Amino acid sequence: MLHIKKDDQVVIRAGRDRGKTGKVLRVFPDKGRAVVENINFLRRHTRANPQRNIKGGVVEREAPIPLSNLQVICRECGKPARVGFQILSDGKKVRTCKKCGGTIDK
Repeated sequence: MLHIKKDDQVVIRAGRDRGKTGKVLRVFPDKGRAVVENINFLRRHTRANPQRNIKGGVVEREAPIPLSNLQVICRECGKPARVGFQILSDGKKVRTCKKCGGTIDK
């Protein structure tokens, strides 16, 4: 089970966007990467294609960032925290905050 899921609020711990926060849009578990909203933009030069209604020019979009550079922000204490796992009495496995002990999952 991954420590980061879609729709989590995360803080960037390393790289040129260090210190910024954003929401996880997509996670690629097999590659160990995630796409975060408004983080790690890349510029792609595209050729116009009238058949597909694509305009040419420079397109900016978010690129995947390694999961090791991300840290989840706890919903209860509001701080970046390490993630632990706990099995509840009903058998459900949830992510917990190592700082305050609260659950990260909804």
